[in-house]
Amino acid sequence: MNTIIPNNDSEKKLNSTINRFFKNYKVNSLLRQSNFRKEKGFSCTLIFKFIFMLIFTGKNLFRTLDSSNTNINFSKDTVYRFLKSTRYNWRKFLLLLSSSIIKNEVIPLTSEDRVNVLIIDDSFYSRARSKSVELLANVFDHVDRKYKKGFRMLTLGWSDGNTFLPLAFTLLSSEKEKNRICSINDSVDKRSNGYKIREEAIKKSPDAMIDLLKQSVACGLPVSYVLFDSWFTYPKTLIKILKLNLHTIAMVKAMPKVFYTYEGKKYNLKSLYSTIKKKRGKAKIKASVIVQIGEDEQAAPIMAKIVFVKDRNKSRNWIALISTDITLTDEEIIRIYGKRWDIEVFFKMNKSFLKLAKEFQCRSYDAMIAHTTIVFTRYIMLAMESRNNTDLRTVGGLFYHCCDELEDIKFLEAIQVILDLLKCALSEKLTLTKTQINDFLDYFISTLPSFIKDKLAFL
Repeated sequence: MNTIIPNNDSEKKLNSTINRFFKNYKVNSLLRQSNFRKEKGFSCTLIFKFIFMLIFTGKNLFRTLDSSNTNINFSKDTVYRFLKSTRYNWRKFLLLLSSSIIKNEVIPLTSEDRVNVLIIDDSFYSRARSKSVELLANVFDHVDRKYKKGFRMLTLGWSDGNTFLPLAFTLLSSEKEKNRICSINDSVDKRSNGYKIREEAIKKSPDAMIDLLKQSVACGLPVSYVLFDSWFTYPKTLIKILKLNLHTIAMVKAMPKVFYTYEGKKYNLKSLYSTIKKKRGKAKIKASVIVQIGEDEQAAPIMAKIVFVKDRNKSRNWIALISTDITLTDEEIIRIYGKRWDIEVFFKMNKSFLKLAKEFQCRSYDAMIAHTTIVFTRYIMLAMESRNNTDLRTVGGLFYHCCDELEDIKFLEAIQVILDLLKCALSEKLTLTKTQINDFLDYFISTLPSFIKDKLAFL
């Protein structure tokens, strides 16, 4: 006889998971350290936890408060007052939470040989239908290649190749006043945390990025490299990061006015590639060269290694990666930079499933910062649940010496690469059609053992 599991069971399981997360990682204590103090009425932890759980109940704020099943006695005005407070230090809370998890939970189960990285990237934070949002600006969206109303969400995260945890972020407006639709609220106390993050919002993105890095370095996290895309790759930026005792691995954009010194002469990226000797044939790594960057009065020159890699995109022949650690091999530079993809998955998860920029439509800049921090906290809980369910060594000391560390490249990703190479080989060597190739792969997969076949069902 089939049994129907009541909804109460799933709700109890959800509440148990959330309560365990708040207890294990001492969320209440971290909130107090970040200046979360109630003036009157309900505690900050209670309101924070209520907002945190909204996405998992399948209801919006109004429906949840209107429900007769809830034990919450406060109104929606209490929630919005909490979100719009300028006293709370949301940046400190997120940094304390992530750093404590990394030091106490992740690092003890990670080998010393594992390369840990900081990843920096920005994503468009849309407020397309807004008119009166504080610091709203016309910012450039790199995906659609046009200006839109909203913010650039500059995010800094930590990754060991398996688990990505956000450390800090800022919602950048525009450093150009003519691009800002709304200005800073004059009534905000200039001594408050809210005003400090507003000042940071109108900085240039490279300067804001350095500020985020300085705060993360102060936490003493185990990090070897900083990874980011070509939008931030300038010689001055690389030198500033090196002064923080961090090496950089980044993609390089072919800019005509950015020069690199090679054998006593200065070249831009395109002329440098045409000058050096390339590998023959179909080699994926076309060339690599050690150059000197940063020759000006403001910064001393440093050595860097540029690796030219074959690009799959037919519109370009190559892409370039730069590393300030010249001791790394070409293959290591490419492998480490591959970890940057973790932040793209993070952005997709937050926007598609955790209602980033969609759950609340406040006009206050503080409310957007608060909401984004809560969404990132939800992701942290899900990331740790996923790791605990994947890495058996997190169960206890029994599995610590018996289980291998999680691989940098997951099993499914490796199978996907093998199948793609097999398709190319069948197409080029045997000149088979797509239908014939697909029929062959279906037959090949059907003959595999069942445990591999189940994993291939995701591909």
